[in-house]
Amino acid sequence: MPVTFSDEQRSRIIEMAWEDRTPFEVIENLYGLNENALIRFMRAELKASSFRLWRARVSGRKTKHLKLRNPEISRAYCPTQYKR
Repeated sequence: MPVTFSDEQRSRIIEMAWEDRTPFEVIENLYGLNENALIRFMRAELKASSFRLWRARVSGRKTKHLKLRNPEISRAYCPTQYKR
């Protein structure tokens, strides 16, 4: 059975997928979408041109994979990202 997400969850998944510092593994832990499922999700949610831009941006990006990222990076977001 496919997982359904609320509008808010879909928006957050897309935001996290675009963020350079949020690795795919974090999205999988929070929302259950591994990298392949996330690619399918993004293809369905974005316009074709936006999807192509996103794929070009994240393809081969070291920060999107925990195993490839610099061990000195211990957080997935900028400290000023969540202003309240």
